[in-house]
Amino acid sequence: METLIGKTTRELEAVAASLGTQSFRGKQISAWLYKKGASSIDAMTDLPAALRTQMAAEYSVGIPEPVHRDAAKDGTVKYLLRCDDGLTIESVYLPYQERVSACLSSQIGCAAGCTFCATALSGLARNLTPGEIVGQYLRMQAESERRISHVVYMGMGEPLWNYDNVIQSMRLLGDEIGLSYRHITVSTVGVVPGILALAREKMPITLALSLHAPDDDTRSRLIPTGRKWKIAEILEACREYSQRTQRDLTFEYLLIGGVNDSVEQAGALARLLNRYRLQGNVNLIPFNYVATKQGFSRPTRDSITEFRAELERLGRVATQRMTRGHEVSAACGQLRRKLESPSVISLQLADQPEK
Repeated sequence: METLIGKTTRELEAVAASLGTQSFRGKQISAWLYKKGASSIDAMTDLPAALRTQMAAEYSVGIPEPVHRDAAKDGTVKYLLRCDDGLTIESVYLPYQERVSACLSSQIGCAAGCTFCATALSGLARNLTPGEIVGQYLRMQAESERRISHVVYMGMGEPLWNYDNVIQSMRLLGDEIGLSYRHITVSTVGVVPGILALAREKMPITLALSLHAPDDDTRSRLIPTGRKWKIAEILEACREYSQRTQRDLTFEYLLIGGVNDSVEQAGALARLLNRYRLQGNVNLIPFNYVATKQGFSRPTRDSITEFRAELERLGRVATQRMTRGHEVSAACGQLRRKLESPSVISLQLADQPEK
């Protein structure tokens, strides 16, 4: 059965016309889906009963059903949602004093193979549709007393490997639901063709690059795609993105004890970003991972402090990511893996840096 979520107002007008009713009904359907959060066709009470019956025979709304929820003391809620084909995805509700964010998945699993990520352990099943991506937001919004004002594509999957569907989902969030594009962040491991394509879209979103190392050898150990796209090529694409969009980037940097957390590496990182004249903060994420095959460990408090100080000495703005939702396995892939194998734990996810 075809779903309604994922269609634009114009497409919903076409649906209405195909059902033999006036096209303005499509605007009403759109309002129910994207403004009022209707979870069923029967809830669309200003549509004629006969039309609702006819629609229900051919369409479903398409909001994914929760399989599991975990709520943390800090208000973070981790969702495991079931798609129509029975596969599951993860989403995270992240409340802060001044705003509420939603972390969305773009794929079921991921093919990037990052050695520090629980999602990578499951491999890639398939891409999510625009409706399945937006449906995550609508599910969380339906259960939230506050408006979700920010969205980060930092859940399961590499967004730029599902490019067309991710772009369409962002347009639905911006044009149909009414989020500010400036409140949307897309995270990538450095898919160069996707970064260049995104630059041409000229959407005022924030691009977050998962950098994690100042040199190719270390980075390829952490991110296998580093063997395909070297840091120089990635940063050149980021520079074009910044020039075309006039937007600063965020540089995500996972600190792993004894791997990429030395003062020398901090200096190399700062000089690298300065060389490409890339503006934007370096978001430091202290590793919090257990039982890894690679034997990764958390950096010491002193190494974190010294790394950040060196970045700032060389003129870079550095923030440290606040850990949220630790007790509910809030990082991408954790809950899904935990329900399959409780021994798997990954780095802690949040999108609010500590100043």
